[in-house]
Amino acid sequence: MATTQSLMELLAAQPNVDTSGWFGKLWEITRELSEKLAARFELTPDASTAPFASYTSLDGNAKGSLNTFTGPEIDWLVHSHIGNPKHSFTNMHFTVWLGPQVKAPHFGMAMGTMPDIFFYFDYIPRVDLMVDLDYLDKYYLPVNNKWREFQDNPDYRPFISRDVYMRTSVSQTGFVYLVQPTDKAVSEIRDLAHWMFDGWLKNVNEAEPTPASERPALAARDLAVRRAIADRDPANVVGEQLFGKDMADKLVRGLWGGDRVNPRPE
Repeated sequence: MATTQSLMELLAAQPNVDTSGWFGKLWEITRELSEKLAARFELTPDASTAPFASYTSLDGNAKGSLNTFTGPEIDWLVHSHIGNPKHSFTNMHFTVWLGPQVKAPHFGMAMGTMPDIFFYFDYIPRVDLMVDLDYLDKYYLPVNNKWREFQDNPDYRPFISRDVYMRTSVSQTGFVYLVQPTDKAVSEIRDLAHWMFDGWLKNVNEAEPTPASERPALAARDLAVRRAIADRDPANVVGEQLFGKDMADKLVRGLWGGDRVNPRPE
């Protein structure tokens, strides 16, 4: 059954579950994908988020890490985690925003514990999918059967955000689910993560170059979408509770690159 419970409601129902082990297994998946990414792309750390490479709440219970990278083909890469795994909540991101040289979708990924495992995988579109049917068929039709497998699996409960923008930001083949923590579920999530990421790499490698005249508008759209997703995320309130509003605002700004140092690719 789909749930529209908020993150805060899910945590309030089970606030003191130790999810440390599950967090470690999910974080390892992000490490595996980061190795694949580093083998394909040239990446440079962005100094703007260096102060957040490792941070801790004042009481020492909540911790996090925010690392960002750029490159000739990568506009903004986020590899991060935040939370208090001994008290149910963790959240991690591995999201790759491409430069405007190609129009292939971006790679979106988030996972965590609430305390059930939450995960999100999607190809973030860069066009209007209701109009650009070739783009829809090329990048989203091949994912549809896999999406249906999870949609039809009773172990996976669709997580539907109450926030209208967050729902708008997910494509119709985006995977957004809750599942009870088991080794079987983690194995299936790992398989899905690699399947989605390998498909995304193939899309990037086969993409035609974007005409130079279209690149500035595409880059502007990418940044607007990235900022809106970060700014409007309802989970930001949890960061404020754990680390204070000032710190949480800086972390959100880091997610979209508001203080980036490295130039954007052209």
